[in-house]
Amino acid sequence: MRMTTRILAASVLGLALAGAGLAGPALADDDPATGGVDVSVNIQPTTTPGQLSMTVADNNGVSLQENGSDAAARQFTGTLPTVTVTDTRTPEEIPAGEYWAVVGQASQFVAADDPAKTIGPEYLGWKPHLISDSSTGAVAAGEPVSSVVSDGTGAPEVGLKGQELLVSSADSTEEIGTSQVNADLALRTPTDVAAGEYHSTITLSLFNQS
Repeated sequence: MRMTTRILAASVLGLALAGAGLAGPALADDDPATGGVDVSVNIQPTTTPGQLSMTVADNNGVSLQENGSDAAARQFTGTLPTVTVTDTRTPEEIPAGEYWAVVGQASQFVAADDPAKTIGPEYLGWKPHLISDSSTGAVAAGEPVSSVVSDGTGAPEVGLKGQELLVSSADSTEEIGTSQVNADLALRTPTDVAAGEYHSTITLSLFNQS
């Protein structure tokens, strides 16, 4: 059946060619009609969704230096590198009632020569400072906290264990922009603290919540 179909098809083709030969060539028009189609496209600018982000200024760490020791405590101070929070979102991209906060948590200080020698994070306090704020709202520096060895300022004596460094004090839709903050650090220990080189890490986290 398949071969028969091919022979019939060839015969039909032969007749078609013969018919074309008898009719002679078609003559082209001397002045053919022409037409054009306008093609347009409207390419909109590429848009990237805004975001809320945090960066910490380049640094080599903070080396605390003895400063302000007295009969009640030994004190070592330094300055936290500048922390920047930038919000490039539009109001439509921010859920109603959302706010954010940068929170700091210090790990235990551990002596380089003897891991058994430690100083807890409750002995490290800070005093945040708002350096600049180009946001549209009222971003605020966190409240100062003191070491459990009081510094006499009246700040809560809780140490650096999940304390706020920078917060949006209203709905985030009102605080779009850039804010920068740093903090005075103060490690206050008992006077009989063991000598040695100690190391800790301050972890900064940006929380975004409703």
